[in-house]
Amino acid sequence: MSEQENQEFRKKEFTYRGKSLDELNKMEIREFARLLKSNEKRTLLRQSDELQKFVLRANKKISDKKNIKTHSRYLVIIPQMIGMKIGVHNGKTFLPLQVEAEMLGHRLGEFSVTRMKVKHGAAGIGATRSSASQSVK
Repeated sequence: MSEQENQEFRKKEFTYRGKSLDELNKMEIREFARLLKSNEKRTLLRQSDELQKFVLRANKKISDKKNIKTHSRYLVIIPQMIGMKIGVHNGKTFLPLQVEAEMLGHRLGEFSVTRMKVKHGAAGIGATRSSASQSVK
């Protein structure tokens, strides 16, 4: 690749199914749903009212400089959410999530892992046969 082609490659702006971010932000939720795959489209059409309420509540909290926290892991990410910092509940805590353009069409729960890798420590007293004969002082 020549240097000029390399610079053009870096300048390439994000598009989702042929639409730029500006075009996506101007769309309503139901218009954006037409660009999604069938399962997400169906879900988005059913929860469009709930998503609108979430975005309005989130924008209000951003203006008040409060954290946005949600248990709604099933919400589909729409263009109006790009740039938000959302705390998504994983069953124990709220994991912070910075919404980016590449996440469009996915669900919030996909980015908040619920099952962590098990980290085992050393065996306790009485856990093995050799430690059973030791004194417990």
